[in-house]
Amino acid sequence: EDFAFYTHWYEQVRRAAESLTPGVEAIHYNAQNNFTLQYPVLLAALSRSDAESTIFRKLRIVATYLDILVARRTWNWKDTSYSTMQYNMFQLVILAIRGKPVAELAQILKQRLDAEQETFASNDRFYLHGMNGRQIHRLLARMTDYVEKQSGRASRYSEYIKRSGKNGYEVEHIWADHADRHKDEFQHPADFGEYRNRIGGLLLLPKSFNASYGDLDYPQKLDHYYGQNLLAQSLHPNAYDHDPGFGRFREKSRLAFKAHSAFKKADLDDRQKLYQKLAERIWSPENILREAEA
Repeated sequence: EDFAFYTHWYEQVRRAAESLTPGVEAIHYNAQNNFTLQYPVLLAALSRSDAESTIFRKLRIVATYLDILVARRTWNWKDTSYSTMQYNMFQLVILAIRGKPVAELAQILKQRLDAEQETFASNDRFYLHGMNGRQIHRLLARMTDYVEKQSGRASRYSEYIKRSGKNGYEVEHIWADHADRHKDEFQHPADFGEYRNRIGGLLLLPKSFNASYGDLDYPQKLDHYYGQNLLAQSLHPNAYDHDPGFGRFREKSRLAFKAHSAFKKADLDDRQKLYQKLAERIWSPENILREAEA
């Protein structure tokens, strides 16, 4: 009977991992991050005596915990591979959560996150480098989709996450790769390159956009940004005029969105802080408690 129970729920988790399933989206996000360890961790929290509604609540709680953990580690350039994470998951997490009731499960996992030293605030220089392009793409897809959904727009995550094909998206640098245009603020091209790659200076845009406009100066690109997703539009002053949904989101979240008529070093610093605060909101440990109460 145990075998049949866990086999059934393994199959439910596998299906949720393959595509976005309302209520358990985090399972799909974890799968996209290739975090295969989520299967034993998710199943460890379940008990045969649980009602189906309780099981789904537990799956949401644990998947949310793993989603936050992976995002934080990615932001701090930490590995999330099986070999790196297996001890933590099997020897610490699984043993701590096995068969726990919902409220206790949520408290255990939130406390683990609260005790972590690596948070979004612990790396204010997070940037794109040669090995984390896919992770940056996924983070930007989540952040872009979150801003739009919270502003009352339909989710386009499945569109944003695509990297290949003519309709694929790619990471766009707000600054074109021309250090000579920024000599007033950067004496050395290497310093400019590191700053240019910071996540606050990045957007997620269709491949065709980068091919057409990516090399232009910022003032030349700004109007084109206004025709893209809301995270890109937020650079443009018109985004703050006639979008009540975006206005309500800004008021509720108190995130420091603002237009940038120019994009200097200080502007990139502002966007870096904005993205950090946005990440802290998307991947907040408080979400675990909300899932427990849902």
